[in-house]
Amino acid sequence: MLLRLPFRYTTRVVRWARIRARRPVSRAQAEVLVLAVRHAGRWWPGRVACMETSLGAVLAAALLGQRLDWCLGVRFTPPPVEYHAWAALPDVGPVGEYTAAGWHHHTALTI
Repeated sequence: MLLRLPFRYTTRVVRWARIRARRPVSRAQAEVLVLAVRHAGRWWPGRVACMETSLGAVLAAALLGQRLDWCLGVRFTPPPVEYHAWAALPDVGPVGEYTAAGWHHHTALTI
């Protein structure tokens, strides 16, 4: 529902949630959050792709008082090149992403 609003409102909500969430999240917890959002997305009748999944994981972490970054950019591998959104840990990088072949991306915006 938050993505149906103008994007500036979505980013404000995420920034506000990150200010309130102060504790770091572990990599294992972050992976579980992303998987839980993907699983819950199966029951949603609309589109649940990378933006919805990553935003849901970031907001779920914020509800638990923990902090995840929400990143928007371009993913180069695996092909094809496409716009992409992902949840990331500040020092570790993307969580819940397919990284066996490497993770080549360009981050345009981190919230």
